Amino acid sequence: MEPKLPKGYEPAQVEDKWYRQWETGGCFHAEENSPKPHYSIVIPPPNVTGVLHMGHALNNTLQDILVRWKRMTGHEVLWMPGTDHAGIATQNVVEKQLAAQGQDRHALGREEFVARVWQWREESGGQIINQLKRLGASCDWQRERFTMDEGLSHAVREVFVRLYEEGLIYRDNRLINWCPRCHTALSDLEVEHDEKKGHLWHMRYPVQGTERHIVVATTRPETMLGDTAVAVHPEDERYRELIGKSVLLPLVNREIPIIADEYVDPQFGSGAVKITPAHDFNDFEIGKRHQLEFINIFDESGRINETGGPYQGQERAAARKAVVADLEAQGMLERIEDYKLAVGECYRCKTVIEPYLSKQWYVRVAPLAEQAIKAVQQGDTRIVPAQWEKTYFEWMFNIQDWCISRQIWWGHRIPAWFCDDCDQISVSREDLSACAHCGSSNIRQESDVLDTWFSSALWPFSTMGWPEDTETLRKFYPTSCLVTGFDILFFWVARMLMMGLKFMDEVPFREVYIHALVRDAQGQKMSKSKGNVIDPLGVIDEYGADAFRFTLAAFAAMGRDIKLAPERIAGYKAFANKLWNAARFALMNLEGFDPAGIDLEREELSLADQWILVRLADTARATNKALAEYKFNEAANTLYAFTWHAFCDWYIELGKEDLYGEDAGRKARVQAVLFTVLEQLLRLLHPVMPFITEEIWQSLPGERPARFLMEATYPLGAELPENRAAAARMETIMDAIRAIRNIRGEMDVAPGRKISAVLDCKTEAAARVIAQGESAIRALAGLEALQFGVGIARPEKAATQVAGDVEVLLPMAGLIDVDEEEKRLGKEIAKAQKDVDFFRKKLSNEKFVANAPPEILEKDRGKLAEAEEKLGILQRSLKRIQSWK
Repeated sequence: MEPKLPKGYEPAQVEDKWYRQWETGGCFHAEENSPKPHYSIVIPPPNVTGVLHMGHALNNTLQDILVRWKRMTGHEVLWMPGTDHAGIATQNVVEKQLAAQGQDRHALGREEFVARVWQWREESGGQIINQLKRLGASCDWQRERFTMDEGLSHAVREVFVRLYEEGLIYRDNRLINWCPRCHTALSDLEVEHDEKKGHLWHMRYPVQGTERHIVVATTRPETMLGDTAVAVHPEDERYRELIGKSVLLPLVNREIPIIADEYVDPQFGSGAVKITPAHDFNDFEIGKRHQLEFINIFDESGRINETGGPYQGQERAAARKAVVADLEAQGMLERIEDYKLAVGECYRCKTVIEPYLSKQWYVRVAPLAEQAIKAVQQGDTRIVPAQWEKTYFEWMFNIQDWCISRQIWWGHRIPAWFCDDCDQISVSREDLSACAHCGSSNIRQESDVLDTWFSSALWPFSTMGWPEDTETLRKFYPTSCLVTGFDILFFWVARMLMMGLKFMDEVPFREVYIHALVRDAQGQKMSKSKGNVIDPLGVIDEYGADAFRFTLAAFAAMGRDIKLAPERIAGYKAFANKLWNAARFALMNLEGFDPAGIDLEREELSLADQWILVRLADTARATNKALAEYKFNEAANTLYAFTWHAFCDWYIELGKEDLYGEDAGRKARVQAVLFTVLEQLLRLLHPVMPFITEEIWQSLPGERPARFLMEATYPLGAELPENRAAAARMETIMDAIRAIRNIRGEMDVAPGRKISAVLDCKTEAAARVIAQGESAIRALAGLEALQFGVGIARPEKAATQVAGDVEVLLPMAGLIDVDEEEKRLGKEIAKAQKDVDFFRKKLSNEKFVANAPPEILEKDRGKLAEAEEKLGILQRSLKRIQSWK
């Protein structure tokens, strides 16, 4: 009869088949009226422009492991999926498409442009969702949300209006981070700082009514066109009598005052600084303190505007060259020196940002942050690993008001209207046609949209139907856990906490698990420019989703980055194949077997049976504990060790004698244990390897206890007979087998060659155990003769090893030619000694140790330890056979 499983495991066909069946079977759908305890997670919504990268793969694999595990432990699980409209990123994509067609958004106009973005979203925006499905993500796709869909837009408006009415949203004219390419404000978090080589230009400003000059230094000489003061420290003796006088600003010939301010560091440069309140964040504060004029010299694109006189129309970099050349020509440039500086860049397009004076909308966050700090301090929300709490608090205690307006067209348009008759602002939940203050119809809506993070801050409750009081919210809010990367701890996690507490009076999640980065094999960050990006979809095509998922879980150690190399994934593909082959072996030996009548409590179990059942129960307990603590690597490694070593290498081999023997009762007993262990193992592995486990489980004999494995219950390790004393006896037998195998290996005895063994037992109890395991020892150690007992006659010329209370002796007479073996060992020792000397020399070289990357040192130290161990074994073997001469 043909076995139910084909010879090789073909992931592609299996994955597609089961994913479709789970989805059409409604396995992913959360029932809000279910009496089961709830478990809920909201997906960190990927950008609608996104394609699956390693960060997504790790993030969503970990979430999927949790939700599959929780479904199987009897919870009603909601995994809420969706995508983010990603304001600037999406607008950039569509603008690039228009540019390729020779068009731009301004020529199209706002309505037409927004229609184009929606069209792009319909055609290309769902790509990442299909890619998540390839990974096996079991989200409730029937509930999929988009941050710009109608319900979420309604929630955004409601939040904006409420915050505005409470005075927590306001409008102010202040300095913001401006991207001259994207033409929008950015929050401090959206600016990436990069250290670059630059210059410090020292300029001479003549003091009016004297022969003196004051020297000021700047990294941005073009901004001098907007200077409105020179500041010195009030106690700086050099300048004391100049305070209150003026300098003549070169090139512009405008008189500006010399002021005193304690912000100035008298030790830096000349101790005098130029003040440009409209183009520097520190100068902005000084300008406010001294009521200085704010002169904006740039337009939205970073070109000099009409206040820059002869430089009008020049782009920033060109204006800098022109200003420096003119200062030099007028003798006003003292010197130029090299200088390293941190340059702020737009996180989307990498353009250097410009501090820019403009009217923007802000959220007053201090009162919101206070609640979010308290929630983490009290443990209402727990951040795992705990070291991230420190980072969270540092940021929250120093939080600045949040600039939420963006000067782009794609996004939630701010629901505010300006009246041209009474100059008042009306903010409203509904679109207005008349001013709420004076009734005039002469009104226009604010053209700015909200920062993308404003809508994603509401994600945990807006996706569940808020502001309506829905069943979904009642059942699934607050969510159980949030799985995210540390890079959006402030962008997103902190803001969700603030908004959840404000609008739901309850934290949005009980736990936040923060995972690390996926890096390349050398520990480098993956980037297109380095060419070291591993594509998750390519990996799934080559190795299968299960092997890929298992790799990510096995390396997801808390707080440690994952170093990913394709050969590691290949290693876990071999693990999938091992499981497949073990299942095929089991199925061939379970033909005609009916599992319905299994009652292990009534079976006369062998030591091997009892040992594997104890190991299985321990594995179930350890896996559940590891998953509860977000120790995904421990869960994966526990399952790996049980599957490969305990089940495949030992139990299957130990069971063969009874499976192939004539005794029907013994065969039925091993079949019952084999079936139980395999079936429970498939359940345990399912959350990490959902596809292969479902395929095998559906092929098992007998009736299925559920439609799908993903709907079966998860083993907790409590429902199996556990005889620990019997398991310990089996370990003694296995130790004896291992000892014999070790000696065979060390003495280079061919695996197929039958040998004799003598086991000298130190106690009667040990002898009784060996008697119980006699046939297993013969079969698994390749013996033709076995003698054992207490005080047994010991053979001469025997290789020995101790295994607990048993000493293993293998008579070597006739097995090896002592002279030949001595020669062979001599050569092997010389080779091993060479390796030891090489690594010792390398690691004693101070220069190498000081400069080598830590992972190289770790690797070399490991190689040295390996070589030393090998050398020790060979030297002991040599000594042993020399004593036989």
